Amino acid sequence: MPPYLTTLADGAVLLHMYVQPKASKSRIVGLYDGCLKLAVAAPPVDGKANEEVVRFLSRLLGIPGRNIALHSGAQSKRKKIRIEAACDDVLDKIEKILASESS
Repeated sequence: MPPYLTTLADGAVLLHMYVQPKASKSRIVGLYDGCLKLAVAAPPVDGKANEEVVRFLSRLLGIPGRNIALHSGAQSKRKKIRIEAACDDVLDKIEKILASESS
């Protein structure tokens, strides 16, 4: 299991992220200090960057937004995102994205 992903006792997945707000576009940048690094276009004002993280992950992973929630780190660049989905599915999708980014 990669360091940026944890399976919780209830079957949900905890995604450890490093978020860079005010980027030119929202995208996965790669890995950074044991976290999945995500650049988001939204500014870090009034929770807009946090909302963009949930929207972006929902589109990227094909998981409804209601199944993705900020677990911790609302005021920090380091966040933990709770995802109600099978760990293997989330891991497969992220690994494919990381592989395509590096090629």
